[in-house]
Amino acid sequence: MHPQAPSSSCHPLFPSLSSSYSLSHAIFTQSVREKEIRVPFSLHIQSHIDREREREMEKKKRFAVLLCAEDSDYVKKKYGGYFGVFVGMLGGEGEIWDVFRVASGDFPADNDLAAYEGFVITGSCNDAHGNDIWILKLLSLIKKLDSMHKKLLGICFGHQILARALGGKTGRATNGWEIGITNVNFYPSKLPSNFQMPYLLPVIECHRDEVLELPPCAEVIAWSEKTGIEMFRCEDHIMGIQGHPEYTKDILMNLIRRLQQRDLIQSHHVEVATASLKAYEPNQEAWKRLCQGFLKGHRSLL
Repeated sequence: MHPQAPSSSCHPLFPSLSSSYSLSHAIFTQSVREKEIRVPFSLHIQSHIDREREREMEKKKRFAVLLCAEDSDYVKKKYGGYFGVFVGMLGGEGEIWDVFRVASGDFPADNDLAAYEGFVITGSCNDAHGNDIWILKLLSLIKKLDSMHKKLLGICFGHQILARALGGKTGRATNGWEIGITNVNFYPSKLPSNFQMPYLLPVIECHRDEVLELPPCAEVIAWSEKTGIEMFRCEDHIMGIQGHPEYTKDILMNLIRRLQQRDLIQSHHVEVATASLKAYEPNQEAWKRLCQGFLKGHRSLL
């Protein structure tokens, strides 16, 4: 008698295995196949979600604050640091803001610069005419960003370091310390065409250095009684402001106390500053619109 041919239900390699095993094997194989189908599909969905997120991130404009000062305890506690103060004034919905603490050696990588629409350079306790390592590195960064035609907004020290980087000269102010609220006078004809400015805006000031000579590319757009170059611009992508449009009165008063404690200012400086704070109000909303208009290309109606 010839041996019976294996049943079609038997495993082809192991004829003695029962048909029940073959059935369970088939179920297992089918289960594996279903998983093989499902897993790539779920990865495909996740990949699609990730791509959508990347597109959304690409749509959002990105800005950076180059922080040139250490946060005071007061500003850190009340405003979350100077970065929080600047984003509060300049930030808008759907934007991404990063901070680089350049005074501590934290700089953006060269290959990341193109991702940013603009940069804000803050005030500092250091001299813009100094040669600290981080200041020299900042000068190089500014030149690189200028060559990329990135928007650059400099505030106080930032205003001065912009001027130096572009070929101007900075140093101790001819008229000494300027602390308090100052009326800044504009040359409306020298502002960018998308700006409509009043002739005068009060702003908080606190500086003993200034821009002494403009860079070749620059022109003065505002002045005050004590400071001849309160604001300047180069082409349409660089603007410097000697005052502190981001400051509030309480931030200035806290700074005055710290300067006095360190014997950097005298009693008469405090008296003059306090009197101006009582007599005037900085037009923060107007300065906010001006700075945002410059950084983001909005029309500024003041």
